[in-house]
Amino acid sequence: MPPVECLNWVKKEYIDKAPIWCSVDLRDGNQSLIKPMSLDQKIEFFKLLVKIGFKEIEVGFPAASETEYEFLRALIDQELIPDDVTIQVLTQARPHIIKKTFQALEGCKKAVVHLYNSTSLAQRVQVFKKSKEEILQIAIDGAKLLVEYAKETKGNFQFEYSPESFTGTEMEYALEVCNAVIDVFKPTKENKLIINLPATVEMSLPHVYAQQVEYMSTHMKNREALIVSLHPHNDRGTAIADSELGLLAGANRIEGTLFGNGERTGNVDIITLALNMYTHGVDPLLDFSDIPQIIKLYESVTEMKVYDRQPYSGKFVFAAFSGSHQDAISKGMKYHKHDTSGIWNIPYLPIDPKDLNREYSADVIRINSQSGKGGICYILETNFGLDIPAKMRETVGYIVKDVSDKNHKELTPSDVQSIFVDNFVNLKTPLELNEYHFIRESDIFKVMLSINYNGNRIDHLAEGSGRLDAVSNALKQTLHLDYNLTNYFEHSLDSSSKAEAAAYVSIKLKDKEYWGCGIDDDIICASIHALVSAINNALK
Repeated sequence: MPPVECLNWVKKEYIDKAPIWCSVDLRDGNQSLIKPMSLDQKIEFFKLLVKIGFKEIEVGFPAASETEYEFLRALIDQELIPDDVTIQVLTQARPHIIKKTFQALEGCKKAVVHLYNSTSLAQRVQVFKKSKEEILQIAIDGAKLLVEYAKETKGNFQFEYSPESFTGTEMEYALEVCNAVIDVFKPTKENKLIINLPATVEMSLPHVYAQQVEYMSTHMKNREALIVSLHPHNDRGTAIADSELGLLAGANRIEGTLFGNGERTGNVDIITLALNMYTHGVDPLLDFSDIPQIIKLYESVTEMKVYDRQPYSGKFVFAAFSGSHQDAISKGMKYHKHDTSGIWNIPYLPIDPKDLNREYSADVIRINSQSGKGGICYILETNFGLDIPAKMRETVGYIVKDVSDKNHKELTPSDVQSIFVDNFVNLKTPLELNEYHFIRESDIFKVMLSINYNGNRIDHLAEGSGRLDAVSNALKQTLHLDYNLTNYFEHSLDSSSKAEAAAYVSIKLKDKEYWGCGIDDDIICASIHALVSAINNALK
């Protein structure tokens, strides 16, 4: 760990601008797949990365295999690389590999040639059995060869150097190696050298990695001609924190992959990192506005699966099953409709799911036995236009949750609607309404009512102060029921002139409340159906 010299970056609250992004999906990500991508799949993935907005894309290790070589040649020969995109290739500091790498780059308009050699104590002693001086010389010789081949090869080349296994390297030695390489490349402000500081293996808390980054960034030669890049892996599960603190500590470039694919526990997930910035109002300069389509292509070409709880991307990351969470979200969503501030600040939702092409009804409120009345009624409102009265919601919630509990499964919006209809809407047993006719005499309404009750037809004449009151009186007298009509609500189901209407009625019978709902294109009919449905629930 380097000495603590300056920790001003610790006081920063957020990253204020996007770094340079470099996707390494086609190299680091691809080499970690059980079944590496085919040439056609790589081309398809490359096009996706371009569409998302990556301006630097590492396309492979062309000297490693014929497939890698052919892919690079296909990109160049088929002119698939946009003018504003720079490809990157990886090479070890070995002469024959460097030579083949430049052969593969012949005719490429722009490319970053990424040179690396391992510098850690463990690698020096256990793998290479070489001294510090010998490892340093490998880096210097490799850099010299890159400069020589770049002069002989047609194209526009930028260089990158990685002290691979940087986090296991003594900082003073890592600095010595990088400065020696800087002396060879002689970068300028117009043609900067990328110094990449990889957390090849996470070996410390994130703030320690950030201090290492700061130490290097502060002490490397010719800093104004350098781009400090990070390549964090996720061995400790803190690659995002490594990246964010590393950017605050002086880095300005990130190498990573979509969904964090990569060796062992993977690379840093660029989607999470970018969208973390987005939630702070910073444009990440990458387009993740259609996450479902990105997932579809990614899973197709890699045969990997995006975890259900993957930040921002997973199937359930916006899902609220808890009743209290659902209630807060549904109230927050209603508030947001009328909020003119333009600021997204919904309880439990750090980002608007619609910004990622995710649907509220399908992704946010999920219904099971743990759900609450607020979430259940939110589903009914957003999907089917049913604005359930507040006093009715508890009754609806218990019935829906009971179905989920007994069947041990999550309910879809259609399931919730079916349960609501079956238990509340236009019910016809044991009481069925045949027909009714009204006569108005001054302020009194008379109704001739015809019903079927337990298989018997009954006709009855009654009166009331309104149509619904007249029907209610007729039913009380016919069925010998002593109930009170306690609540009545109504609303249109849409804004058209021929819209259906929904009415909600509750009655109180023997100190217990029963609810019914009526739906019809006539509000009077809807209210009568709601009353009959409430009575049917009481009679059951």
